[in-house]
Amino acid sequence: MPNNRQMMKMNSNSDENNGTETEYDGPSKSQLKRESHHLVDIGEEILKLSREEIQSLNLPDEVEVAINTALKIKSRSGLKRQRLYIGKLLRSMESDEIETQLRKIQHRHDTNTAHFKRLEKWRDSLIDNDKGTLNEVISHYPDIDRQHINQLIRAAHQEKQKNKPPAASRKLFKYLRELEDDKIQ
Repeated sequence: MPNNRQMMKMNSNSDENNGTETEYDGPSKSQLKRESHHLVDIGEEILKLSREEIQSLNLPDEVEVAINTALKIKSRSGLKRQRLYIGKLLRSMESDEIETQLRKIQHRHDTNTAHFKRLEKWRDSLIDNDKGTLNEVISHYPDIDRQHINQLIRAAHQEKQKNKPPAASRKLFKYLRELEDDKIQ
């Protein structure tokens, strides 16, 4: 007597022989699971945002309440259940717009990080008396106070040589960051 697997194979062979085609029943169970896991991941990324950024997403009230509840939960298993619940809520609504807004916020974070790293690199080069970097900074910020930045560079260079705490280095970085903020606005 044939087992279940053999019976299924026999049935599939008979379908092939009859020329009947199976119709599309929608996405597979695996595809539905992948989409479900993707929405849970989106919910986790939303939980990593600050409260102001979460509010800027304009989430439906039910999702916003679930996220605020998740932010209060300390228990690991409870938080896991809440993340799955947030994913379930996102599945029941149009989440493409939320995902687009989330990507914009993450891109802004990445851009800020890139600016921050560039400013750190410039600061370190300026402290090492790299004149090419100074010219680059001056060309990037034409309204720069040259005397002030030279004073900051000199003080930071002296601190570095004397192994003192980097107070002037911080001031130099702060000044570069202010220049960057002024340029963006």
